[in-house]
Amino acid sequence: MQWTKQSEKTVYANRWFSVNLADVELPDGRHLDHFLLRLRPVAVATVVNEAHEVLLLWRHRFITDSWGWELAAGVVEDGEDVAVAAARELEEETGWRPGPLHHLMSVEPSNGLTDARHHIYWSDEGEYVGHPVDDFESDRREWVPLKVVPDLVAAGEVPAAGMAAALLLLHHLRLGQDDRP
Repeated sequence: MQWTKQSEKTVYANRWFSVNLADVELPDGRHLDHFLLRLRPVAVATVVNEAHEVLLLWRHRFITDSWGWELAAGVVEDGEDVAVAAARELEEETGWRPGPLHHLMSVEPSNGLTDARHHIYWSDEGEYVGHPVDDFESDRREWVPLKVVPDLVAAGEVPAAGMAAALLLLHHLRLGQDDRP
């Protein structure tokens, strides 16, 4: 079954997103109003070191009033290459400049409501260049063993779905299997 968008108008817009209202036709001919959020692409990055530790941020999200582990992330500026944006965000939020980035995955976190697309990258090397410029983004930055990632995800300590998926994929790619007993 395919829904068909007949029209769409912007209800509110700012630099980061727009709230739109679409007239959607269902396969049986009925119409419904559907609100959607149009967002800029998000670039995400981390580093996994030789000890199989991943660089994470421990931060609070006031919207959900929750704490959790996250990867450095931010919007892609107009005309900016996504991988360049990912490297920029990592350095701004952690103080670590990544080596060559590898595309890990792109996800749509809530495709029933928004067109947001998160592009996630990782590097197997990084250089500490100093205290993060955007240190207000997180309470702390830590190297966390990849082997504990499945437990962190299961415990709800990685609340962002796309980041949980990315960390589990990194766990699989770097460790090759679930090494829990």
